[in-house]
Amino acid sequence: MIRIDRVTTRGGDGGETSLGDGTRVRKDALRIEAIGAVDEANAALGLLRLHADAATDALLARIQNDLFDYGADLCVPGEAGGRLRMTDASCARLEAEAEAMRAGLPPLTSFILPGGSTAAAHAHVARTVTRRAERRVVALAQAETINPVLLRYINRLSDYLFILGRVLNEHGARDVLWVPGGAAAT
Repeated sequence: MIRIDRVTTRGGDGGETSLGDGTRVRKDALRIEAIGAVDEANAALGLLRLHADAATDALLARIQNDLFDYGADLCVPGEAGGRLRMTDASCARLEAEAEAMRAGLPPLTSFILPGGSTAAAHAHVARTVTRRAERRVVALAQAETINPVLLRYINRLSDYLFILGRVLNEHGARDVLWVPGGAAAT
């Protein structure tokens, strides 16, 4: 278990922080950028949960816990034995839940603009923040070896949030469709 006795340690005052294995790195290192972006995505999910029904809230709570596992995986480079690592099971769960949600939606006839209901708008914000996290993780994966499941999971999560946004828009009935070349009538 984790025990946090104090938050202010002064250890980062010089622009460095510690990874889970104790290695000191600059706070602008690719790995720290990726960890921070995943943390932002998790915070966006927390905001979305405030606008979700009980069933959706429970799904999002599990995903938030997944993202903490994700951060734990990112914060320990290499193949450290005994450390928490994301697995394909997490990706498979996201895929199955997304497919179950998608099956009840009408087909798309246009791109969707973020909006509709408050909850759907928050789902789209969470999706875009997740895409930013994905870009940071991709950059890290180009520079260092990471668990390949991390790339799959974050990609699945943004897809999941897009589908969830449609579900939260009364199963697509309140989707705001893109009108190419013009503004939608108000």
